[in-house]
Amino acid sequence: MSNFERMTDEELALLYVGGNNRAFDELLSRTQSKLFTYIMFVVRDHDTANDIFQDTFVKVIMKLQEGKYTDSGKFSYWITRIAHNVIMDWYRQNKSERIVEPTEDNDLTNLRTASVVDVCRENELVNEQVLADVRRMMDALPAPQREVVYMRFYQQMSFKEIADVTGVSINTSLGRMRYAILNLRRMAREHAIALSLER
Repeated sequence: MSNFERMTDEELALLYVGGNNRAFDELLSRTQSKLFTYIMFVVRDHDTANDIFQDTFVKVIMKLQEGKYTDSGKFSYWITRIAHNVIMDWYRQNKSERIVEPTEDNDLTNLRTASVVDVCRENELVNEQVLADVRRMMDALPAPQREVVYMRFYQQMSFKEIADVTGVSINTSLGRMRYAILNLRRMAREHAIALSLER
């Protein structure tokens, strides 16, 4: 297994295509947490996220076995694109913009940095309230806007990468981010929410 640990995701994918099932096991263990987090952030429901995650990996396996993957150095973006397509199919089938209450598994309090955690208790309480407000406002955004915010700020993807993964133009990605920011600002203003963290 130590040989696998030194390999890139792309090398593991090609090894699996060549018939090595253990290479896929390593690939799955590396990517499943990040991919599930992305799916959960978009769909906001644990059971649905599990279904989409499983459908995504079935499609990943099928595409790998059909030789539809070439080493482009972007395996994680490739599987995220597949997940995005599965999510869009799910939305089309359900034909509704459902907002689901966040669960413990869908908690974004891990966004706090070490400097935030180390502040005095009063500032910590203020910061917890700010982050809770941000989570509530994020829940209210339409799924395409939530998705672009997640990819840009939590996965540090460029707008070109976001456009490639979601299958839209860069201008559409930028537009979704712009509307997300406008919506977040509007909600903050309407509810008199301060969005700056205490140091």
